[in-house]
Amino acid sequence: MILLGALLLILGFVLDVYLLWVVGVVLLVVGAVFWALGAIGRPVAGRRAWF
Repeated sequence: MILLGALLLILGFVLDVYLLWVVGVVLLVVGAVFWALGAIGRPVAGRRAWF
């Protein structure tokens, strides 16, 4: 999710598409939060690991 967010953020910036930029930022932030919660061992949405 972090990689997809970063990719959309870059594409939105390069192509000057505001919607891609916003979706990229949202995915980047949500991915970072999930990664941080998973790193400390806290289950996210009832699951310890996302495969």
